[in-house]
Amino acid sequence: MTQKADKLFTNAIVLTMDGKLNQYDPGTVAVKGDSIIAVGFESEIKKEYSADEIIDCGGRVLMPGLVNAHTHVPMTLLRGLADDLRLDVWLMGYMLPVEREFVSPEFVRLGTSLACAEQIRSGVTTFNDMYYFEDDIAQATADAGMRAVCGQSVMKYPAPDAAAFEDSIAYAREFIKKWKGHPLIVPAIAPHAPYSTTPEILRTCADIAREFDVPLHIHISETAFEVENMRNEQGMPVVPYIKKQGVLEAKVIAAHCVHIDVGEIKTLQHVNAGISHNPSSNLKLASGFAPVQKMLDNGLNVGIGTDGPASNNDLDMFEEVRLASFVAKASSNDPTVVPAATALLMATRMGAQALHIGHLTGSLEPGKRADLIIVDTAPVHNSPRFRRDPQNAYAQLVFASKSTDVTDVMVNGKWLMRNHELLTLNETELLKQARELAQKIDTFLIEREQSVLSKLIALGGSMEQESFEVQVKVRVTEPDQLVQKMKRPEVEITAYKHYHQYDDYFLFDDPSQGRLRFREDNLINAKGEVENVRSRLTLLGQQREGEFGHDVLLSRSRFLAPAIHTSRFYREYFKPKQEISVEKNRLRWHIRYKNTEFFINLDEVKAPQMGHFLEIKSRTWSRKDADRKAELASELLALLGVGDAEAVTQDLIEILTTK
Repeated sequence: MTQKADKLFTNAIVLTMDGKLNQYDPGTVAVKGDSIIAVGFESEIKKEYSADEIIDCGGRVLMPGLVNAHTHVPMTLLRGLADDLRLDVWLMGYMLPVEREFVSPEFVRLGTSLACAEQIRSGVTTFNDMYYFEDDIAQATADAGMRAVCGQSVMKYPAPDAAAFEDSIAYAREFIKKWKGHPLIVPAIAPHAPYSTTPEILRTCADIAREFDVPLHIHISETAFEVENMRNEQGMPVVPYIKKQGVLEAKVIAAHCVHIDVGEIKTLQHVNAGISHNPSSNLKLASGFAPVQKMLDNGLNVGIGTDGPASNNDLDMFEEVRLASFVAKASSNDPTVVPAATALLMATRMGAQALHIGHLTGSLEPGKRADLIIVDTAPVHNSPRFRRDPQNAYAQLVFASKSTDVTDVMVNGKWLMRNHELLTLNETELLKQARELAQKIDTFLIEREQSVLSKLIALGGSMEQESFEVQVKVRVTEPDQLVQKMKRPEVEITAYKHYHQYDDYFLFDDPSQGRLRFREDNLINAKGEVENVRSRLTLLGQQREGEFGHDVLLSRSRFLAPAIHTSRFYREYFKPKQEISVEKNRLRWHIRYKNTEFFINLDEVKAPQMGHFLEIKSRTWSRKDADRKAELASELLALLGVGDAEAVTQDLIEILTTK
């Protein structure tokens, strides 16, 4: 007597992707409820099982659904927004500002649904996500019928779903509680990356991951710049750093791992970390070539991911699998590495293991969930088929098949696509909503690109400085004598600092945009050592607000912002017409003179060599107050023995640009 199944898939080339890479041709798979109950040759399975629904696969390939091991699915709505840029410029200059403006629960639901439609069509049944409002992403994914590991992002910066990282932590905890045990969704916590978090964030996220026994999803060593910074700031590579914070005590999913050495690979393997290799994204952003073969040789579970569709720019896993093999061959000069079977394994069973859900999905085996796809390998671009070598079936799929060859998709025993027709999503309506949103984002960016100020504000952290300054500046020929005269009893010194300053001035085609100054302040201690480094941006207006005589000026800085990136980043982001660099040594005194506060700067301009300048400044808010402080500034000049010195009525940058 035969056993009863719900569905029998017959007349198929069955690629199980199990531990022995068993193939059955013609093969049959029996499904009951949400799980596979039998796999084997058709003649044997049909003797033991019957079903009311028989699916004739017509000689096509029946295989596990693909596993997209790393992505940010709502970013389908940002696809093609800003391309051909460095990673930091792309992320900080465009993605994050747009996300701050537009990302909401509605945004992520739409983007997720659109991504699910794209992934189902390309044979993906499981994906691993990291983004904001992950609860809404999980719900949209479950509604579409897909399987996913959904990681709630945590960063040290304000995010669209959290004003502070503490809010993200609290959100993640409640999100995990809600979705733990769901048949399709595995909740996770996702500290974005070591460079965008803090030790406290990493430790807390690791604690939560261990407490709830859920994965921890994180970007690791994606760029050489990131690794170099970690070595400079922490004195160690990235993997030892996250190990120090306890991250490797959790079930880690490490995305990218482009720039890790063999020691780090062994460390990750020892803790059973999963790796997501993202070849398209790494190629497009010029991040480098991950040492995939070394990872595989050392026993790491390496999956393949598309990364977000804003940095790829698609969710096509067939393309990704092919690239994973090609990149490994090209970067190693060895055509035998990452053969087709291995590449496909990385996108199925090994990918599921990398996500710590290998017990659920990734291969066609009894007891695993019925996550499977049917692929037509007979189109003209994939014909003819050779049967001599069993590896040919993998080669056809990896080197010749396309995502459009996927005809049918099932997840958890339920159909999501039949004969190329989506069953759980309204593709037409999703596309309409996406077009409407794209128009709004276009308008936002067009308006922003017209103004240096708006681009500065878009980076976040900017503040307007409304205070005015009374300022007098003179050339100094005997700076040592002036330093001695600062000790006069009439001058009360309240603070003293010594800086080495590096200024990069960005000038633009339109003078009304002002000048942007990137300043790095190196604070020098009494031993002559650099004690602290601070960087900031200042957008300076072109015009003085007023003038008192020929040598005392009233000026204003328009906007200030912390400079958390390199000057190279700002150069590529703001695209100035001209750049001028100035290096100077600055002695700064905070003083009180006649019960009035002043700042006195003695600058030695070292590059270009321009000699010494004395600046006396005081903040003011009214013209009457400015008049009084201008008189006191003139008195101070006389008191310091430079009352008859040559007055300078221009900033250094103005002097340099008028030469």
